[in-house]
Amino acid sequence: MLTPAFDLSQDPDFLTVAIRVPYARVSEFDVYFEGVDFKFYAKPYFLRLTLPGRVVENGSEQGSYDTDKGIFTIRLPKETPGQHFEGLNMLTALLAPRKSRTAKPLVEEIGASEVSEGGVEDEDEEFDWEIEQSPYEEASESALSPQYHYGFGNLRSGVFQRLQDELSDVIDIKDPDFTPATERRQKRLAAELAKFDPDHYLADFFEDEAVEQVLKYNPWWSDIYSEMMASLGKSQEQENHAALVSFSEEEKYQLRKFVNKSYLLDKRAHSQVYYSLIDILLAYCYETRVTEGEKNVESAWNIRKLSPTLCWFETWTNVHEILVSFGRRVLCYPLYRHFKLVMKAYRDTIKILQLGKSAVLKCLLDVHKIFQENDPAYILNDLYISDYCVWIQKAKSKKLAALAEALKEVPLTKAQLGLDLEELEAAALLVQEEETVLKAARSVSRQQTPSSSPETSDSEESDSTTSSETEGSDSERGELTESESETADPLRGPSLEGSSTLLIVDGGVCRNSATATSNGSPGKPPSSSQALGGSGPLIDELGEHLNSTVQVSEPEDSATGSHSSVRARDDQQTPSD
Repeated sequence: MLTPAFDLSQDPDFLTVAIRVPYARVSEFDVYFEGVDFKFYAKPYFLRLTLPGRVVENGSEQGSYDTDKGIFTIRLPKETPGQHFEGLNMLTALLAPRKSRTAKPLVEEIGASEVSEGGVEDEDEEFDWEIEQSPYEEASESALSPQYHYGFGNLRSGVFQRLQDELSDVIDIKDPDFTPATERRQKRLAAELAKFDPDHYLADFFEDEAVEQVLKYNPWWSDIYSEMMASLGKSQEQENHAALVSFSEEEKYQLRKFVNKSYLLDKRAHSQVYYSLIDILLAYCYETRVTEGEKNVESAWNIRKLSPTLCWFETWTNVHEILVSFGRRVLCYPLYRHFKLVMKAYRDTIKILQLGKSAVLKCLLDVHKIFQENDPAYILNDLYISDYCVWIQKAKSKKLAALAEALKEVPLTKAQLGLDLEELEAAALLVQEEETVLKAARSVSRQQTPSSSPETSDSEESDSTTSSETEGSDSERGELTESESETADPLRGPSLEGSSTLLIVDGGVCRNSATATSNGSPGKPPSSSQALGGSGPLIDELGEHLNSTVQVSEPEDSATGSHSSVRARDDQQTPSD
């Protein structure tokens, strides 16, 4: 027999059951309902539901069939008109058959009408979120190689004993079957300290544009939470807000695939289930925010890495240590490592818990889908998530509301994370201030440097003008010397060839002739190797006379050297008058 897709809704007087049976023989079908029992049969489909409230057959019931969609719609009158039926979207719980009684029960779950779902505490009793602690006792030597438990409610063991190599990529703890809880925590804390990267943290702390962007994202629960808060004045019962959370067809299909179970948990295990739920929700809220609702290949890694419950099989004793552990892991492992993301996920988790078990179930179904599509992470569905999806449908919304209040009252600061974040930030800010001061000083220095440039330019222009004037004077005197030399007395000896002149180079006399100019670069004096040799006794006498009368001192600067050279040329040409 096939279990058909179905959906339940209600109004003040009727409960409506919509059943999708596209391949049924509609000419033959049976419907039975009485009290909390409902049964439907249309070959090859069979549906049996345990309703959350009582219905009655009084002649006002109605039924219809949509041939185009293949949907039966049955309206059942409520036994108590106006009564609100809770948990109509908890499909797995609705499929559970009522428990039968035996004369001599061995181990069984007692009806919910007698005790609460945990089987150990009264429904109206205020839940104590602090686990009772006992003094430490040294383990006896007789306990050889004990197996330690993990999984939902710490009900599993031995799973990794034979699959350690295959599943080593899923969890961080090695050999969990033989690692006690205290040792798991010690190894986890050491691994977090080794993984913490101050450079990565400071980079996200100062360059937080991407972080600010994901902080602005509104996940699916934000609008629902705002709608719930807006309607609080109109409705006093929080259970009425469960209708605000809707499930897609895919999520409904997931719920129908789960096998209904009953969990016998003692008080300590019952508290562990709630604590681990917070841990998983925190990781899910972070993942949903940083990916902005668009899952990727890293989504499964993010969730299991940020949840010590999933990757270290951690157990908890209070809410505060859950927040501290989550904060440390956010700052050590994922791409975005910012304390604001820790606090945002913390507030998102409170909102989800306040929305009730429908919102929590929707989150768990999303996690289940992510793990199911990831090859190494699927084992975590078997250990935790599938059981959570079944268990949460029977949980009390009052307990979730109390858990949200307990979470809201717990403060979390950077100093509590044990990573010296405040000291690290203070040192980085100090370095940043020093760099700002240095940059300001360099900027002022660069602004002052151009102001002295005009003076230097003026000096250079003055030197250039003086040099050009001197060169012009030299040229005129050179022409005069040439004309005089042509009319000179023959007793003065042979004249220099062409228009040659005498120059002092390195303290000696040399000839600056047209031939020398043509052999070298124009305008450059000849080298000392071209000094006058056997040009005649008069020339030799003149050279000795010039050497004795002209003294060229070493210039103090380039400008002085330029003027000294000019004076030397003037003195050199004076004897030719």
